[in-house]
Amino acid sequence: MRTGEPLPAVGEVLTALATGLWQWDTATELVTVDAEAARLLGLPAEQATLTEAQARARLHPVDWNEIISVVGLAVAEDTLAEVRIRIMDEQGRVIRVVRSRSKPSYNREKRSFQLIGTLQEVTEPVPGTPAGRTAVTGDWRRSREAFLLDAGRALAEARSTAEVLRVAAGLSMPGFSPDGLAVFGVEGDRLTIIGHHGQQPGDEGPFSHMALDTDYPAAEVVRTGRAVYLSSPDEYKRRYPVTWPLARHFDRQSWAFLPLTVAGRTMGAWMAGFTYPVAFTPDERSVLTTVARMLAQALSRAGVEESERELTDGLQRSMLPMLGPEIPGMTVAARYVPTGGGLQVGGDWYDMIPLPGGERFALVIGDVQGHDVRAAGLMGQLRIALRAYASEGHRPDAVLSRASRFLHGMGDEDVVDPRFATCLYVEADPGSGVLEVARAGHPDPAIRMADGTVLARRTDGGLPLGIDPDADYPTTRIVLEPGETLMLCTDGLIETGGHDFETGWKRIRTILETHDGDLEGLADALVQAVHGPSSHHTTGPLADRREDDIAVLLLCRQGEECGRPDTVAVRPAVRRTMLSVAQAEPERVAVARQQLRELLHDWPSSDQVDSAVLLLSEMLTNVLVHTDADALLLAEVRGETGDRRMRVEVTDTSDDLPHKRRPGELASSGRGLMLIELLADLWGVDPRGEGKSIWFEFYESSGEVSE
Repeated sequence: MRTGEPLPAVGEVLTALATGLWQWDTATELVTVDAEAARLLGLPAEQATLTEAQARARLHPVDWNEIISVVGLAVAEDTLAEVRIRIMDEQGRVIRVVRSRSKPSYNREKRSFQLIGTLQEVTEPVPGTPAGRTAVTGDWRRSREAFLLDAGRALAEARSTAEVLRVAAGLSMPGFSPDGLAVFGVEGDRLTIIGHHGQQPGDEGPFSHMALDTDYPAAEVVRTGRAVYLSSPDEYKRRYPVTWPLARHFDRQSWAFLPLTVAGRTMGAWMAGFTYPVAFTPDERSVLTTVARMLAQALSRAGVEESERELTDGLQRSMLPMLGPEIPGMTVAARYVPTGGGLQVGGDWYDMIPLPGGERFALVIGDVQGHDVRAAGLMGQLRIALRAYASEGHRPDAVLSRASRFLHGMGDEDVVDPRFATCLYVEADPGSGVLEVARAGHPDPAIRMADGTVLARRTDGGLPLGIDPDADYPTTRIVLEPGETLMLCTDGLIETGGHDFETGWKRIRTILETHDGDLEGLADALVQAVHGPSSHHTTGPLADRREDDIAVLLLCRQGEECGRPDTVAVRPAVRRTMLSVAQAEPERVAVARQQLRELLHDWPSSDQVDSAVLLLSEMLTNVLVHTDADALLLAEVRGETGDRRMRVEVTDTSDDLPHKRRPGELASSGRGLMLIELLADLWGVDPRGEGKSIWFEFYESSGEVSE
């Protein structure tokens, strides 16, 4: 029968049964319907030949796509194509639901489908009835579409094989849900069990390492790439008598075995077992097939990511150093956590380098631009170069200058993407606690004092490494007192989770101030606060989402604060900070003010803190304006909380002593000593052998607590 010719007389019989007949040839793009089929489509009740566009206009858009999917599935499995379709009127309203059953065939020469089938109006089944459980109504279809969207999203977010299996075990399919699942893989010529759900532990034993030529449904699926549906135990026993005894004791009524196919390759099989009979209609097969495809993609992706994680984790661990032997009088702890994206490799690193002579050592922390393999490679090369320069005995400034020249030399004309790196290099003397710091565009270090006060130590610095081969890197000297802890970190620890540098630093500072454990516990606490639980190794776990790499390096000088986690630290009664302000560095006056505020972070009277900061600014400015000398700030807090004393002293090498003046109303200076006398509880000027010192004090008990 050709398209357009009269339909056979059997159509009269079908009309009496309210069943229409239709034919569709995708090569000619014509659809022929008899009178009853035309009526069901909302057309005049007469035989007609429609174009595909005309026929499609009568169907719900979602259902048209469903027909294409079901037809393709029926051709692949050599079964009937059955689908329920919503018929629309000219206003886009659903006027009825019809069932279409057809037998499709595929013409390989024309690459087209030919179908002849029936249309019959159906009514909505009563919910809870057997028909309602498996029927494919519009509501069921919408539930199924929502289910597939949710399942696809959940499987796409699974990052490991175990997570994929957990998602698969929790899938609740609309209208029918399996009570038992098994995922089979392939190793050589044998099946393996990747995971299962709904069975007892150990039940998978007989199915593990089963030969692919075994008369078992999953083995056949892997061999042929075609799904196997078994609607009853009798069908299972008839088709697979050899392995039926293995499946019998699970007491199931229906089984579906589907291929897990990725890029045309069958990587395994998925078994769904049901405790009630399932007819496996085309709609149900369509759902199972779609889930199997998503499951295969998720398993393949998870396998690749796990391999990449294993590879890159090993790569990063091999590049990061061990912290080396114990240092007399000092304790060191470090953490590194790579970024969560891509291959999870990045450019952050830390290092600990023994220096010539054996008495000193260097701590290095840095960040190469980027979070990719190239960044990791440059990081490894730069770390080796820094080790070489340090081992030659160069000072910190010379080490960074040579490293910058080295990295700049790697960005020749052939390199499309030149990179730079930030770095902080610290040379430490364990005996004296003296730290020589050189900085290349990196965040400043922080000091946690023995009583928990945290100061961000502003240090001189230069450009990031690799930008200017002739850049200079001045050195800043810091003294680490007993019980104090130095923290070096990359910006990933600070600027993450929506924080900018200021708010991120406040969060990290709170952790440093409130932590009471040992140094390893503090390192873990810093990482956990940003990206979840860490470990006691030099690298933390690979969390799902991470904006930047994290590297943290802690150095504690001997004292109770570096003791065991069960040791309660005794807070000392003195805290102090020291800072120099050179004539050529007037901008460091602002740094000194900030240092004093941080030192007085828990001082109860904000008025006294503001007064102290104002007086310090006056004293430093007086030295810079009226002398040719540099200024040295020494600030300290003594005593127990509630009865403490704050002392701020500025020393210079000029012999000219300050004196009180009587400035006029319009004078722009001359009020410094008047302010000190007015605001401070006690003050004075002390001549020295060379130079002088000006100091003032505030007493905690004399100031009112500000709310």
